[in-house]
Amino acid sequence: MNLTKIPQLGLLAAAMVIATSVHASNEIYADFPVTVQGYTGDKQTSVSYGGQMARHALHNSLKKVIGKGADAQQMAAYFSGKDAGRSIIDPVSKEGFPVKQSQVDELSKDKNLAGKAYNGAIFGFPGNMTGVEVLEFMLDQASNTATGFDPLTGYDYIQLVSKFAMGAVFYSQAVDNYLDEKLEAGNKPNGKPYKDGAAYTGKEHVWDEAFGYFGAPAHTLTLTAEDVYNIAKQKPAALTKADYNGDGVVDLKTEMAYAHAYYAASFDKGGKTNYLHTITQAYVDGRKLITAANGSDLTDAERQQLKAYADVIKTNWQQVIAEAVFKYAGSVYSDITKLEKAVANNEDASKLFRNYSKHWGELKGFALALETGGKNLGIVGVKLNRLLGYSPVLLGNTQVTGIANGVYTQVEGISMGEYRVHMIKVQKLMIDAFGVQARSKDVTAKLADLVASLGSSLAAEND
Repeated sequence: MNLTKIPQLGLLAAAMVIATSVHASNEIYADFPVTVQGYTGDKQTSVSYGGQMARHALHNSLKKVIGKGADAQQMAAYFSGKDAGRSIIDPVSKEGFPVKQSQVDELSKDKNLAGKAYNGAIFGFPGNMTGVEVLEFMLDQASNTATGFDPLTGYDYIQLVSKFAMGAVFYSQAVDNYLDEKLEAGNKPNGKPYKDGAAYTGKEHVWDEAFGYFGAPAHTLTLTAEDVYNIAKQKPAALTKADYNGDGVVDLKTEMAYAHAYYAASFDKGGKTNYLHTITQAYVDGRKLITAANGSDLTDAERQQLKAYADVIKTNWQQVIAEAVFKYAGSVYSDITKLEKAVANNEDASKLFRNYSKHWGELKGFALALETGGKNLGIVGVKLNRLLGYSPVLLGNTQVTGIANGVYTQVEGISMGEYRVHMIKVQKLMIDAFGVQARSKDVTAKLADLVASLGSSLAAEND
């Protein structure tokens, strides 16, 4: 990231810009010097996380592919392929918001999502599959749909794949790999280059890769949460906020916002939380600590401090995902209310059902993501999976209960009214287990009235 570009101004104004840039650069995740001992290359900075940004572009593009026909070959290209020549389908230049790169390989070559996906067991989806197997199965099922939506199960694969992939790749790799075992003394030591000839040490690159997976602009600490939210939305008014180096375009590697950084910003802009800046500050502080070691192995005290920064990141990142579960449980609650009213009045409920499925896909994708952080969720995971089930409850009160020979099985279960109660209980679980604070679309106050209206039918609920 070039921090030295400034417009032609008078000497006094230019000096002020330089002074401001120097001060701001202390809190920007960029331009950390090369500290590898004996390095003889021409790199001027040790910062490198292009592979992570390539995967953000692959994820965004895969989501678009699913929604525009769900072609099996094209989905494979963006999920498991590594071939050169893949265009970035999202984000792309829009009027008032031009972006710098148009090819995945401009960010990093030979990258995919499948190779970095969580390979542990996933309990919240049927079939006894690993994380990567769940994603592969979802994509296979999506290929049988016209636009990524299956009305027979209520599965919106656009949202299911996207939200789960964000967890199974980005969150999992960061918190259960780079910020976990790779912080140990003998794993990618700071006293050696990450690989032969590299301009970065082992610990420098480990920390950089973890930062890249979060998806925040390098200059996030100079921005408000609303700025970052608007950058992710590619709003023209946000161009000047995104374009930190002033070259007229948004660099998808260092100036764009993606994935969980976007969601952190979306919650923080409400004023109740500070996830985005807390996580980014911990990343910046950790990188300063590593850089200050000047290419020497970290002491035990330095590694303990680095792990403390990592714990701040892990805790707040998990809360961001839990906030998303909370939010979409509220959305599903409202969708069911609207659906029941439309059905009672013999109105066309097709659009309402589509919104219900979309929000449920987001809810379930984020819930599955919580399983990929390297921590056994224990009874919290059991309760969450029982409350949500394997699919949304359909209008005939049926729900997916398993997979047999590659085909979903469904049985009649609880009513949609009872499922609404489950959404409130999901929100209460996120408060009790994760301490969520933003609480977007909070419906917890409706529990008593809803239980009273449903009466004895609640005996059938499965939590």
